Amino acid sequence: MNRTTLSLLAGTAALAAVTGFAELSAPATAPAHTAEAAAQLPVERSTLLCPAPSLSDIAETSYTSFTPVTEGTTSDGKAGLQAATEQSADGTGSGGGKKKAAKPVLTPKTPGTPATGDTSGADGPAYVGTAEGKYAPGWTVQETTEVAAGTGRGLQGVNCTAADTDFWFPGASTAASRTDYVHLTNPDDSAAVVDIELYGKDGQLKSPVGEGITVQPHASEPVLLSTLTDERQTDLTVHVSVRSGRVGASVQALDDKTGGDWLAASADPSGSLVLPGIPKDATDVRLIAFTTGDNDADLKVRLASPDGTITPAGNETLHVKAGMTTATDLGDVTRGEAGSLLLTPSDQSVPVVAALRVTRGKGSNQETAYIPATAPVGTRATSADNSGKGTTLSLTAPTATAQVKVTASAGSGGGTAVSKTFTIKSGTTQNVDAPVPSGLKGTYALTVETVSGGPVYGARTLAATEGGVPGFTIQTLPDDRGTVAVPEADQDVSVLQK
Repeated sequence: MNRTTLSLLAGTAALAAVTGFAELSAPATAPAHTAEAAAQLPVERSTLLCPAPSLSDIAETSYTSFTPVTEGTTSDGKAGLQAATEQSADGTGSGGGKKKAAKPVLTPKTPGTPATGDTSGADGPAYVGTAEGKYAPGWTVQETTEVAAGTGRGLQGVNCTAADTDFWFPGASTAASRTDYVHLTNPDDSAAVVDIELYGKDGQLKSPVGEGITVQPHASEPVLLSTLTDERQTDLTVHVSVRSGRVGASVQALDDKTGGDWLAASADPSGSLVLPGIPKDATDVRLIAFTTGDNDADLKVRLASPDGTITPAGNETLHVKAGMTTATDLGDVTRGEAGSLLLTPSDQSVPVVAALRVTRGKGSNQETAYIPATAPVGTRATSADNSGKGTTLSLTAPTATAQVKVTASAGSGGGTAVSKTFTIKSGTTQNVDAPVPSGLKGTYALTVETVSGGPVYGARTLAATEGGVPGFTIQTLPDDRGTVAVPEADQDVSVLQK
């Protein structure tokens, strides 16, 4: 086999790697001219993993599935969301032996219309969802839990995610008031082996029990962080790395007094980060950062407000020591206006991960949520679960003015889709007047598409105040990876024979 053949095979392998759990079937017949072969085509299979929702007996959890309408998809397909233990290639559960498949918690509807399902109590399982054909491109599933009282009370939300092998979670804690779990979900037919490392203010915490954790096939493993170390630290960075197999990972961060939420993984380590969508009524914002390299990082801290980019007084820069978690309180940094935090290198670029812990309310009526650093909206991003009154869509364009199209889907119980176009000026954050479907019944999805300029970053806040407690949850809006670029071959394979 010569070098060109190897190059072609390597390109195919790279395509499979970057799409993760989104798969694309190659066309049956290759085009005659390889220069015409490169194209953005819809993915044909997507898999998403939803962590077990809650330990509370009074929790109520809803799931919302949505596939945006995508040009070029096939006319058929199927999708479903089932308990992880029901997922296996041979029809058996993780315990072995034939097992009758349970009814899916939800069955997705036609692309363009959300579908919903729900569970209650503390025995809700982790779910594995698979979408094929017309349901796959941009498929999004949101898990939302309401907890009326007790540890973690309030609104908790998380986007179900694709499996991967490496995750960073700045913002976790082993403080006495916190009960934080890392949820690991294995969708495959073989066991996964996972390491969990904890980094505090003075460096890595010794935790031999965090090494070599086995997650059985089609199973979920919640790992309580306080069982991995005797040290109690307010701010931790959790690193989940997979030795073999792959898993979905999310951190459930619960507090005895200030509620709690899901902490999604930070975007890949980078010298510059964007943390969008800080609520304008946030009463406290705490920044947690960690450098994944061997060098210290010096970061400029800026806030993109509706009127432009400003530097928070007293928090102009942040020094992050290598291997140590650094945290700083920014207070009510938004001062009643929409805002997004921008982190850029002061000198040399050093890879960093970061997240914000956001508090709303005061005293006993406080509630918290998390905003991890995120990737841009890109071509298209989707928020699956929205209500007419409780949704806030925040968009920021940190470096260049951008135009975006926002579409509100039909409602899960009825309604007609509506679209609006917005211009986001360079260096600003806008809480846009997002459209709501006409004749709305049920929940709906919001899809954000970059029309020009950018890049654009986004976040959706879902709020539901109960008993005076301002329950809320925030999900960022990275590109939904609904399409994938098919790479060009270096040359016609017919010339490879010698």
